Amino acid sequence: MSSAAAPHIPVLLDEVVAALAPAPGECHVDATFGAGGYTRAILATGAAVIAFDRDPDAIASGRALEEEAALTLVAATFSALEAELAARDAVPVDGVTMDIGVSSMQLDQAARGFSFQTDGPLDMRMSQAGMSAADFLNEADEEAIADVLYRFGEEPKSRRIARAVVAARPLETTAQFANVVRKALGHRPHDKKDPATRAFQAVRIHINGELDELTQGLEAAERVLKPGGRLAIVTFHSLEDRIVKRFLRDRSGAAPGGSRHMPVTAPVREPTFEITARAIRAGDAELAANPRARSATLRTARRTGAAPWRLEA
Repeated sequence: MSSAAAPHIPVLLDEVVAALAPAPGECHVDATFGAGGYTRAILATGAAVIAFDRDPDAIASGRALEEEAALTLVAATFSALEAELAARDAVPVDGVTMDIGVSSMQLDQAARGFSFQTDGPLDMRMSQAGMSAADFLNEADEEAIADVLYRFGEEPKSRRIARAVVAARPLETTAQFANVVRKALGHRPHDKKDPATRAFQAVRIHINGELDELTQGLEAAERVLKPGGRLAIVTFHSLEDRIVKRFLRDRSGAAPGGSRHMPVTAPVREPTFEITARAIRAGDAELAANPRARSATLRTARRTGAAPWRLEA
């Protein structure tokens, strides 16, 4: 395998690898290949990796590594994980890891339109296809924009921003959108947090369907992991972490039950996961080296031998 350095070191790398405990001869899934940091670390243990990414740039950047390592790259989303593995006769697997949200590569390229810190086209599409951020902001009605800002950005002044967006249309660049948000909220240059943060997060999550993809990815991991298989999920904000925390709580049997006054009426289902550690966050040394790690949370679990839960209709 090439000794070339990875473009960046992913957050909580040592902790993720420790939770996955990859070993020679095993097969692991990196559901968010990105710049390949987790994949390289897993490959270094002698395990094989099937890595997914919806971003064509990420897949293209990994082709050289694929040619010289036990790596298979798949251009697909979380929701296709089970079908893609089955098509390769690769079920079950020994581990699944996901690093949720926008990647450093995407943030650092102004032309991709993910960051309000550099000006670029108002794009934000992870797959580089479908509806862009500009399409949504220029075509959706005020109520729909406000709803997205509130639901996915937890923005308390979503209606004020939505009115400002509609009044300022058409919007074509990240700087235009960021400035509309700042003006609507009365931003001052020395404020600790840029108010555009929540708005950019919300629009990005919406046009990429990120929370639905996360839910489907977790359910797929439950179905493809073998008994004893390991799951490691890194999230970067409360909306994502809430989904992962609830999924693992429910699937491990830790969800609150009924009381003697309100007995549980739903059938009891066998736990499909055992939570293996408390939530893990970056330590001081990592935070000093990589400020983006400050909001990262790692949750880990081990697959039991119980049958996967049937999906609700």
